[in-house]
Amino acid sequence: MKIEKRWIISFIIISIVCIIGAFWPTVTENSYVLSEFDTTDHIVPADVAWMLTSCCLVLIMTPGLSFFYGGMVGRKNVISTMLQSFICLGVVTLLWVVVAFSLAFGEPVGFGSGDHFYSFFGNPATFAFMDYVNILPHKQLANTIPFMLFALFQMKFAIIAPAIITGSFAERVRFISYLLFISLFTIFIYAPLCHSVWYPTGILGSYFGVKDFAGGTVVHMSSGFAALAGVLVLGKRKNSQHIPTNIPFVLLGTGMLWFGWFGFNAGSALAANGTAAMAFATTTTSSAAAMLTWVFFDRMNGRKVSALGACIGAVVGLVAITPAAGFVSVPESMFFGFVTALVSNSVVNCRLSKRFDDTLDVFACHGVGGIMGMILTAIFAHGENASLLHGGWNVFAHHMIALVLVSIFTFFGAYFLFKVTNFIIPLRVSEENEHIGLDLSQHDETLDPKLKPITEPHYG
Repeated sequence: MKIEKRWIISFIIISIVCIIGAFWPTVTENSYVLSEFDTTDHIVPADVAWMLTSCCLVLIMTPGLSFFYGGMVGRKNVISTMLQSFICLGVVTLLWVVVAFSLAFGEPVGFGSGDHFYSFFGNPATFAFMDYVNILPHKQLANTIPFMLFALFQMKFAIIAPAIITGSFAERVRFISYLLFISLFTIFIYAPLCHSVWYPTGILGSYFGVKDFAGGTVVHMSSGFAALAGVLVLGKRKNSQHIPTNIPFVLLGTGMLWFGWFGFNAGSALAANGTAAMAFATTTTSSAAAMLTWVFFDRMNGRKVSALGACIGAVVGLVAITPAAGFVSVPESMFFGFVTALVSNSVVNCRLSKRFDDTLDVFACHGVGGIMGMILTAIFAHGENASLLHGGWNVFAHHMIALVLVSIFTFFGAYFLFKVTNFIIPLRVSEENEHIGLDLSQHDETLDPKLKPITEPHYG
């Protein structure tokens, strides 16, 4: 079997990275970085225990998403769709260790001085190969837990963001091209956006005052708009109609996502405290409200109540509350789920959305859900000068400006990266391989025992 050059290059890259890791030198003295750490005396054991648990919870969301998406696609593309989510555990983990964590939380790079310094991304060399990332707590980012634990928690967020995108171009993307794209997305879109929102001097958080408790903007808006860009670049499938293969898979995936989302949201308190408890409560309440709203709204519009609809509604509710989980009350979280379910359901079923082949309605659920969450957070977030209801129009206006900027950056940034990827390695599989299905044409595996594996794999 002829081995294509792109796979040889991929193997060489992973080999070089891992060999460098074996000989990576001991970190040198950096007074700026060292001054950012406290002693181990500041570590709170209860916070460490909760954050270790939260890391596990967020990690299980990616396999959960794999089941969620895998059950929705056609029978010939289940394995490929599930693997596209699962492979992020490998690709993004190594990227995060080598450079992406530094880009997200390294020494800030920006403009201004003093209290008016605003940054866009971190210095990629600050924590390269996890330099200085150890058991000491970080004064600004995580002052009661080891900095390594903070880095691992944030890594789980970085893993699931590109995995979410996969549902939009399911059943037609070349696997090696997809690996290249998620690498570029993590480095050039996710990490800078993460820094801009969550780093103390990040421009979106410090200047625009964007409140994003657990990733509504950083994770869901970025992946939602990237999904929309992917749909436009790849175009429609040859057969855009398919019957979901396994609804029980979708139910299982939804349960895993809901379970993991408690770590996603409540874990973002970075401590075992009252804020974590409130985020835990608002998370499940919003999801419950959205799930019921979705199925009842479907019925009001002449559609039958379906397990698929209930699952999608539940996930939309989780997306909606994510940016506000620790900032709003439980009754308000019900409203978040209710309103977002109505809007997302309407977008999913509107005529305009049918013109685009977003296979699993990623933009309508995650993109629109993230937008609604950001808007509602800007209206309801508690605290002085925190939102429209607690500070006035200025706060709300800044959030809306930031929403537009994030939308532009993530959509056009992702569109450009898709084009770059397509230039290097064509994104779209051949018409023949699309007909065969990606399970066989890309991976030589199949759910159907009647279909025989291809002895000479088609990777085109």
